[in-house]
Amino acid sequence: MIEMVAKCRLLVEDIYNQYDASHDLDHIDRVMKNAEKILLTESGADELVVRLAVLLHDVEDAKYESIHDFTVREVLEKIGSSTKLIDKVLSVIESVSFNGGHAKEITSIEGAIVRDADRLDAIGAIGIARTFAFGGARGRKLYDFEEGARMTMSASEYRSKETASVTHFHEKLLLLKDLMVTKEGARLAKERHDFMVAFLQQLKKEIE
Repeated sequence: MIEMVAKCRLLVEDIYNQYDASHDLDHIDRVMKNAEKILLTESGADELVVRLAVLLHDVEDAKYESIHDFTVREVLEKIGSSTKLIDKVLSVIESVSFNGGHAKEITSIEGAIVRDADRLDAIGAIGIARTFAFGGARGRKLYDFEEGARMTMSASEYRSKETASVTHFHEKLLLLKDLMVTKEGARLAKERHDFMVAFLQQLKKEIE
């Protein structure tokens, strides 16, 4: 397992190093640490599937499609994965993305672990930093308090509109605490959620 994971990380480093700071290799490493914490509390999970899915979950992210050099399947084939392993990892990755509230149904404990681990990195202090890093990379406004958050939208609408960074908190980040699947993910999410609420209150106070 260790050798396969190491080979996989080496192959994806160049891709993630071309992404902006919100989805770079540091993001992958933080998600891995989150997954390791949750793995300690969940029995029966295939650790290899979890680790490979974490390493590969943003390789084909639509936000960075011009950077992709190869597909997740190609990476898994390069490191000698079996067809069964490839199918498991791909299934997990398909269920990770938020997609404007249209995430695919979780079908495995591995999917639950990776989704929660990734979403933990989207909230709290690091989530705040990542939101403004991504917004800055895309030239988005910091805030627009006249801009209404969209509570119902299609996956394509979610990705197509360039909303202000603070609006993203209301459209996604503040919702994630209640969407955690694992008990450990939910426990870790609470403190991070509360920090975001306090941050937004302070931000509005300073602006007003």
